[in-house]
Amino acid sequence: MSALIHHFVVHQLAVNQQEELTLVPRASCFEVSPEIENLAQQINHAFNTKPGKGVGCFVEPNAEIVSVSRDTEGESDDESPVLKPHDVQFKTLLEKMLSEEHDFVEFSIQASELLKKSLIDTGTLETGFVVFSHYQFLATDYLMIAIINTKQHVEINRELELSSSDHLDLAKMQLAVRIDLTQLAVSAEQQRYISFIKGRMGRKVSDFFMHFIGCEELVDVKQQNKQLLTTVDEFLAAEQLDPQEKHQARETVSDYYKEKLEMGEDIQIQELAAKLPSDHVSFEQFNQNAEQPVEEQFQADRSALKTLAKFTGQGGGISLSFERKLLGDRVSYDAGSDTLMIRGIPPNLKDQLLKSQN
Repeated sequence: MSALIHHFVVHQLAVNQQEELTLVPRASCFEVSPEIENLAQQINHAFNTKPGKGVGCFVEPNAEIVSVSRDTEGESDDESPVLKPHDVQFKTLLEKMLSEEHDFVEFSIQASELLKKSLIDTGTLETGFVVFSHYQFLATDYLMIAIINTKQHVEINRELELSSSDHLDLAKMQLAVRIDLTQLAVSAEQQRYISFIKGRMGRKVSDFFMHFIGCEELVDVKQQNKQLLTTVDEFLAAEQLDPQEKHQARETVSDYYKEKLEMGEDIQIQELAAKLPSDHVSFEQFNQNAEQPVEEQFQADRSALKTLAKFTGQGGGISLSFERKLLGDRVSYDAGSDTLMIRGIPPNLKDQLLKSQN
């Protein structure tokens, strides 16, 4: 599904000879060519598939911008120092661009300067190409801002001569924020119009992005997805479905996730509830009555698909993974003795076990 590109421009954050962080701006937007359309869609797709995003909104100009504690793999859950808002607010720059008081290039350069200041304020050294993409996808206007680095590719021509060139490394994009401009305009009170990549192993990458945007995180997308799967399991247990019916229901949830991930759309509880069996109470009502109800709408996390399909775990020198549908069939668990019994050992594992006995 194609996106309609309104504006697309790239600037560069680099370190000069004095080892100072500098901004190298581009003077104009790119012409919207098929190549630019393809690149913008690839960036949007890369963002959609990133796990562990946060969702929030703009803070008030007189509020302090703080970093929330993390509880994600590979990160400590200590809090970063409180960061004061910038004198110039990103929100103000955005409003001037949307009202056409500033053109898009002027907005992107001023915003990039603000981003550079946030990097300096937080003591973060980050270089790369700063991409500003204003586009429409599925009748929704978005603004994507991302820092993307390059990687070198070696090419060979028909004469078997080698040459190298740099390409944007979208697969390793870790610094990006996307603003739903349509939601900001029509339902800003819901405070769910900003989404951003939270971080990577051992580092709170999103801190300076939150400072730069002036954003407060309100929804932990990864936690919402985890809680949804827990609520689905509790709902299926309450409905007293047989194992096959439970498996079919989880397949329905899995298919729904795949569809939403492919379309780049949010999980909607009301929509999902219509697809699940409800002999006693609908899934939507069950969620509303839960001790920890999940949000009515939030972004899908691809890692949730693995949880839907398999049981997996490791510890104490043991690593196990098997398909959920096998529980109660080839795999049995006795909670009393904390014993897992597997019937039909995989051939390659069985071969290793037999050889070890000899």
